[in-house]
Amino acid sequence: MPPSMTLSPRRRHAAVAAMLTVITFTASCSSDTSPPTTDSAATASSATSTQSGDSALVPFDTAAMDAVVDETAQELREIGMVVLIETPDGKYTNSWGATELGGTETPTLDTSIRIASNTKTWTGTAILQMVQEGKLSVDDPVSKYRPDVPNGENITIGQMLDMRSGLYNYTETVELNQALDDDPGRVFAPEELVALGLSNPPYFPPGEGWHYSNTNTVLLGLIAEQLDGKPIEQIFQDRFFSKLNMTGTSFPANTDTAIPAPFARGYSYSGNIETLGEGKDSLSPERLAEIESGSVSPRDTTGDNPSWTWSAGQGISTVNDLATWVQAMVKGDLLDEKTQKLRMDSVASTDPESPKAASYGYGIAQMGPLYGHTGELPGYNSFMGYDPVNDVTMVIWGNLAPTAEGKAPAARLAEKLIGYVYATTGGNDNENTADDIGEVGETEGN
Repeated sequence: MPPSMTLSPRRRHAAVAAMLTVITFTASCSSDTSPPTTDSAATASSATSTQSGDSALVPFDTAAMDAVVDETAQELREIGMVVLIETPDGKYTNSWGATELGGTETPTLDTSIRIASNTKTWTGTAILQMVQEGKLSVDDPVSKYRPDVPNGENITIGQMLDMRSGLYNYTETVELNQALDDDPGRVFAPEELVALGLSNPPYFPPGEGWHYSNTNTVLLGLIAEQLDGKPIEQIFQDRFFSKLNMTGTSFPANTDTAIPAPFARGYSYSGNIETLGEGKDSLSPERLAEIESGSVSPRDTTGDNPSWTWSAGQGISTVNDLATWVQAMVKGDLLDEKTQKLRMDSVASTDPESPKAASYGYGIAQMGPLYGHTGELPGYNSFMGYDPVNDVTMVIWGNLAPTAEGKAPAARLAEKLIGYVYATTGGNDNENTADDIGEVGETEGN
């Protein structure tokens, strides 16, 4: 699956891809880039049937699941975590820890957090609704709307939606990561982010590879504003939040770093430059030893300005609202049958040569039998997925991310809990299903 984390923006994108691989996809900080997966109700059912085979659900073992949550949260040094799993047979919820370091307030299903790359599913869905309305086509070259994109006549809207454009991910640049370390409150303009991405060479020719890139999603957000004639926050409000009664969900102004109450504070041990580059997911042995001894505390990232993610990761939501959203998105409640099928059919492996690679499509990712996305920013990691065949919903977040070892806590916990939901998946055992989930979580990132 695709890449990401709370590390450097670059690493966050990589983390998203990785997280995506773990459970299908994840979203992350600076490099918030989670792979999407879609389908109309019928198409989703057909597609998932192929992947999950005769999946069978098992009754919740609440005591055992509680133990897994507690063990995992402590192992990852989390401050707070929230879990929601719904099946036709019932609902499992777990609110672990506290909303802030040293606090006593327990988080709930209505506690607000930054959802990072899960925001990409809003941008992707808005673009697909405009496709449905005849305002553009997934086959249109991006140069039709953005003449400034190099080789834009050969890059399609669809290739930007499914991360196959080759455009460089601006969150992988030293410039952005250093800027975030030097001034976490800095306000970035969307055009500034695009310019940073376009100033670097592409990863590959359009359509000849897959690479999670926030540059794609920020460009799509700007195109959405151009076509709809209104700010992206109003597009999301009018098209999604109001219609789905997502009262705990918002897309703040670039200058607004507040999170609506009640909210969980976010924490991270990692710096951006510190974790920039391949193989730097984990902190140094010396830093890990300090953390383990308790001699250092994580940095409070709550007030960091997420404008560097814009339409790729600036959203705020709750577990309850994310459950509403991912169900509507995957069931096909937001698109007509033809456009939903177009989306679901777009979901494809991010690496055909790797059987465990995550799958990504038009603003949606597939994680095992679940479709959805993941997201991560310094301080917050979240996972949302829905299985349309078995009517299973899973939403999880943690507010210390990435972990000191570079893990995506929500995806890791999803990976461990999946075996308490399914007896079998796609003819494979639960261990293989968990591997798929884990890959997604480790692939995505902001």
